[in-house]
Amino acid sequence: MTAGAEPQSQMHWFLLGMRGLFSLPAIILMLSFVGFAAFTAEAKVPVGQVMFMTGIIWALPAKVILVGSMLSGAHIATAFIAVTLSSVRMMPMVASLVPEIRTSRTPTWLLLLVSHFVAITAWVFAMERVRDVPRAGRLAFFAGFGITLTTTNIVLVGLVYGAVSEFPPLVSGCLFFLTPVYFLTSIWISARHRVIYWALGIGLALGWLFAVIAPEYDILLAGIVGGTLAWWGERMLRRREAVR
Repeated sequence: MTAGAEPQSQMHWFLLGMRGLFSLPAIILMLSFVGFAAFTAEAKVPVGQVMFMTGIIWALPAKVILVGSMLSGAHIATAFIAVTLSSVRMMPMVASLVPEIRTSRTPTWLLLLVSHFVAITAWVFAMERVRDVPRAGRLAFFAGFGITLTTTNIVLVGLVYGAVSEFPPLVSGCLFFLTPVYFLTSIWISARHRVIYWALGIGLALGWLFAVIAPEYDILLAGIVGGTLAWWGERMLRRREAVR
């Protein structure tokens, strides 16, 4: 490949990633952001701040935590810690995606830049499709999808902010709930190891129990306990299979 053809090739994959805006994951996320706009409008958060947090924080659950902290009058340090802890869950996603999209010549600063766009929808979309893209074009492909999706949702939130305040609460809640439902089903379908199925199943089974016992920490406990039990069970099974 010549030096002159390289930019054209990268642009091709970037534009192909942009087309992911019309995929089911992106459409579901955009509908969820409509619900988020309704939530923030009801909470009287200025539209400029909503658009800013959409681009800077990006992950939808973290933004909900931030708005909830603002409404409860929590200290800024408390809100910062809560949002940070919520976003820690993105680290394994970044760790699993980066080896798939980098090359030996990819600069670290560029990987750090595109990692900002790693969230549930972008990660699921990329992990399902990036292996069909030549390695040299994978970073551009993911950047095209992530940047386009983020920018579109920033604009979308600003455009619908005034209109969605008239939505019935049930409609707003249903729109907002689309993302976690899609996330669970997508992870199940795209899982490549049995431990993932076990972790999801155990976590879902324990979710209702922790919701009764410790409702303030139910998701955290379900994730930690479910993931730990799945990891331990899968490890024990591997040992038994090795003995055989």
